[in-house]
Amino acid sequence: MNQAETPNANRLHITIFGRRNSGKSSLINAITGQDVAIVSDTPGTTTDPVNKTMEIHGLGACLFIDTPGFDDEGELGMQRVERTLKAMERTDVALLICQQDMTLEKEWLKRLQDKNIPVILLLNKQDILVDSNILATEVEHQTGIKPLIVSALKRTGIEQLRQTILEKLPEDFGHHSITGDLVSMGDVVLLVMPQDIQAPKGRLILPQVQTLRELLDKKCIVMSCTTDQLQPTLKALSSSPKLIITDSQVFKTVYEQKPAESMLTSFSVLFAGYKGDIEYYISSTKVLNTLTSQSHILIAEACTHAPLREDIGRDKLPRLLRQRFGNELHIDIVSGRDFPHNLSSYDLVIQCGACMFNRRYVLSRIDQAKHQHVPMTNYGVVLAWLGGILDKIEW
Repeated sequence: MNQAETPNANRLHITIFGRRNSGKSSLINAITGQDVAIVSDTPGTTTDPVNKTMEIHGLGACLFIDTPGFDDEGELGMQRVERTLKAMERTDVALLICQQDMTLEKEWLKRLQDKNIPVILLLNKQDILVDSNILATEVEHQTGIKPLIVSALKRTGIEQLRQTILEKLPEDFGHHSITGDLVSMGDVVLLVMPQDIQAPKGRLILPQVQTLRELLDKKCIVMSCTTDQLQPTLKALSSSPKLIITDSQVFKTVYEQKPAESMLTSFSVLFAGYKGDIEYYISSTKVLNTLTSQSHILIAEACTHAPLREDIGRDKLPRLLRQRFGNELHIDIVSGRDFPHNLSSYDLVIQCGACMFNRRYVLSRIDQAKHQHVPMTNYGVVLAWLGGILDKIEW
């Protein structure tokens, strides 16, 4: 896949934090080598987090997030600060611009460190700073971190910043695999991909595309079919496929037809491990044994598309859950980044495969659920449980 076509969810998320008029937007322009962010001497020019996808030499596919100043004021200012806090949840590497008075910066540094986000401290505007080395020593004394001295205007120190970002990358960034060690070179993999209303004509949905690409990169032999063509496809093969990956909605149908020697999983289950904490998702299914018609469930979609007929998250999954636990079962549905801070009223959270989110953001949701002692799982895992085959699939 051309890096320009890399989905945002698979890009390195680099977020710039700082006060108003600290040069955040100018710094993004300097790093990327383009005027991609609006620059103004007026404090508060950036009023919402602004995303910009770029290909940076040495870093690859990146998503830069330019945030409003965390010293914003007034009612609207507080809303902007709240959006800056939310940007933290999807940040892989944070750039924090420091000032002589480090009071606010130390507060935000602690917030970032509490979330285990790698932080690079910066002193920007080197061209106008007086005694920048003395200020750098003072910042290091207060934080224990030596800041980089850069100038967005003159674009000095930018190459050192790029190198430091590389050094600060999370250890596991870019090393996660969708299919893990389930398959290797030469293995035959069958993809069962029903093309319903969710997949517009002429297109595959993102999890299918990404899984297919990874299998090809692994030099697997890949076959694909729709659910109604499963039997003819299996008969056309000289031997059973090593692995069958299906849409979770037809989990049980495929399980009942698959060869005994073929492993089975789904795109959603694979993405549960690729994007989140599959072990927590699996262990959380224990609560399904205790739910009643009076239980409360939150279904969280990553996509913000308009609801379609027979939508998996809004129609099919709620219907199956109510068939199992009763029509009075209370189900709330959120989409995109609309995720409640307080989960205590829910007995279970069910997250979609999250192909539209980066892993850091999904893990932040899982941590939120864990800290509030709320079980959390995902679409595919729940559908396998409802079908009675959770212990018979691979993850």
